[in-house]
Amino acid sequence: MRLRFLGTGTSFGVPVIGCGCEVCTSTDPRDRRTRHAALLESDDGDRRVLIDTPPELRLQLLEARVSRVDAVWFTHDHADHTHGIDDLRVFSARSKQDLPAYADPITAASLRRKFNYIFDSEYRPPAGTTKPEIGLHDFDPDAPVNVAGFDMTPLRVPHGDTSVFGFRTGALGYVTDAKVIPAPARAALEGVRVLVLNAIWAGSTHPTHFNVEEAVAVAHEIGAERTFLIHMTHRLRHESLAASLPRGIEPAYDGLIVDIPE
Repeated sequence: MRLRFLGTGTSFGVPVIGCGCEVCTSTDPRDRRTRHAALLESDDGDRRVLIDTPPELRLQLLEARVSRVDAVWFTHDHADHTHGIDDLRVFSARSKQDLPAYADPITAASLRRKFNYIFDSEYRPPAGTTKPEIGLHDFDPDAPVNVAGFDMTPLRVPHGDTSVFGFRTGALGYVTDAKVIPAPARAALEGVRVLVLNAIWAGSTHPTHFNVEEAVAVAHEIGAERTFLIHMTHRLRHESLAASLPRGIEPAYDGLIVDIPE
């Protein structure tokens, strides 16, 4: 199994519009962070699950040369994680089939409301045009679900006034937009070998996200062999952050591919 990081930035992305800081003007490609997305792939490349649909999704998939996905997992309904959903249109138009997508019931209801032109079964686009054809499945937040052949256990974490759903599949634990890891999610993460955590910036705390120090502490408690930090702002320069982190913890970057051990 492989994990490909498509977007490792926060809702502003990096560079931030109109900002001339050292990270936003950096020539290091690892400092360019699009909004959050990732791709889970089987070893043979036959199965692909897309994690979230950010506004830059089309550009991310072109950069990664992805021509097919088999399913989508939505972590939550915030704009930086969902507002590229129309870019899924190419997949259903090409396959002539609905693209399966999975979300918790609250996120699914929000998607159906915000993107009613996609999910209203009575709406048909004008002749000669298309819309995304998505089969949206409400998963049980408390039970594993099979997504395109991957057995995925939802991980509920608090994010302000909403819940975010990361997942565990095999030796991989994936959590974004978390402020704490509650006991049920920690139990589900026991024994993971690769862990992904959000880390918005270093130093000051944030009300709904881990900062770097909090993410490092959680990583040590969970004890994965490798932990990758995502959802980072322009207050973190890749090279400096990588040099400051303990062994086994590193910042991810857009385009990074990680092999997940069995």
